[in-house]
Amino acid sequence: MKGFKVFLMLAMLIASAITTLSAIPDEEESFFSEENNAMDETKNQLGKSTSLRSRFLASRPPAITCDKYPKLCQVSGSAGPDCCNKKCVDRNTDTANCGKCGRICNYAEICCEGKCVNPNSDNENCGSCNNTCKKGTSCAFGMCSYA
Repeated sequence: MKGFKVFLMLAMLIASAITTLSAIPDEEESFFSEENNAMDETKNQLGKSTSLRSRFLASRPPAITCDKYPKLCQVSGSAGPDCCNKKCVDRNTDTANCGKCGRICNYAEICCEGKCVNPNSDNENCGSCNNTCKKGTSCAFGMCSYA
């Protein structure tokens, strides 16, 4: 009987705590209600709505890009020494900027030393860049003297 009374007291205490906690608004709820009030005021002032995300993005500092800082591409770990469309690339090997910015190699071509080549049939770049087939052989399907 004593165990039942203890259980009943604990159940009542838990129920009371749950009721009390549910009456208090969460920090998240109060934050969003304050956010909505601020948004309504801003909307009234500007005539358009703004969101938390757009304010966050607007407050971020601009990204450091290689078009403004060309030496950024010279740092070790960079994708390449050249700057194309605000990105560091290697124009000797990049198929989207082969030899110059914006020059895209066709499907099945790779960029070797700034030139678009087909590694399946090019005798100078058979299978990969600078893999030259021996004299008297030809490149077929990316292999020298296939068959």
